[in-house]
Amino acid sequence: MSVEELLTGLHPSPRFGEVSFSSYRPDPAQPSQAAAVKALEAFADGVGTSNGGLLSRIFGSKPKTRAGVYLDGGFGVGKTHLLASLWHSVPGPKAFGTFVEYTNLVGALSFRKTVEALSSYKLVCIDEFELDDPGDTVLMSRLMRELADAGVKLAATSNTLPGSLGEGRFAAVDFQREIQVLADQFDVIRIDGEDYRHRGLPAAPAPLSNAELDARMNAEFDGGLVAVDDFAALLKHLAGVHPSRYRQLIDGVDGIVWKDVRTIQHQATALRFVVLADRLYDKDVPILASGVPFDELFTPEMMAGGYMKKYFRAVSRLTALAREAQSHEPS
Repeated sequence: MSVEELLTGLHPSPRFGEVSFSSYRPDPAQPSQAAAVKALEAFADGVGTSNGGLLSRIFGSKPKTRAGVYLDGGFGVGKTHLLASLWHSVPGPKAFGTFVEYTNLVGALSFRKTVEALSSYKLVCIDEFELDDPGDTVLMSRLMRELADAGVKLAATSNTLPGSLGEGRFAAVDFQREIQVLADQFDVIRIDGEDYRHRGLPAAPAPLSNAELDARMNAEFDGGLVAVDDFAALLKHLAGVHPSRYRQLIDGVDGIVWKDVRTIQHQATALRFVVLADRLYDKDVPILASGVPFDELFTPEMMAGGYMKKYFRAVSRLTALAREAQSHEPS
């Protein structure tokens, strides 16, 4: 893919293709949600205005505000909706992508060419900000600092406060300087609330039997393009595909059927699968499955370990897609 194609792909997924601040529905019981909307609308008004840039920093003039905003909150409180709304509300050039997509961009272009390409942008949005290893910590710290020095506005979402990124996943104390550089770029906006994907809804649907999958598939997908896979074979295939290509892997797919889902035992396999779950959720692809329920997809050790937030997010999103796929009775 060319540089232009890579940069053109940095935009909200179809699920968030037409969202806005007005389409966000704050929970009346959680005043921080409405406050977050107002804060982001105010931040949007400042995108495209000078924040000092590199020359003013060299000559000692400090910017009046930090370069970015950081949306901190639990799963399903609407952080990605709000981040995409911010992106839609401001003029370009602008970029919207997940943390993984930006690290993949650096891998494809080189660090210096990525900085050069994004330094002319008015806004860079980073969804699902996570630091899973020391290399990513140093990389994203440098990238955010150089973009901020160039006057680019930054906005990010995560389930972890910026000063706590990396905890439980590697020796974060050894990289505290880089983590603090990241934290210094953002004003934190806290968003409280429960996962809207499960708010007032029934529990996750039970897995189907293999014998039921065909009837359900005909009822749900009605002749659309359906990817039917044995779960073990799928996991093996993902090991040979770079996660940056998972979006293309499911391009044009209207539905997913997984046979004999089992608990994933290895961390590397689980982390790859989280990326696939995120891409399926982005494209709103319903899932039918047999085997173990999605809340048993990862081992108890994984659900309590350093990557637990990734796994909980994946379970939440897959449950929503499974519920969507079982919304109709087979004919």
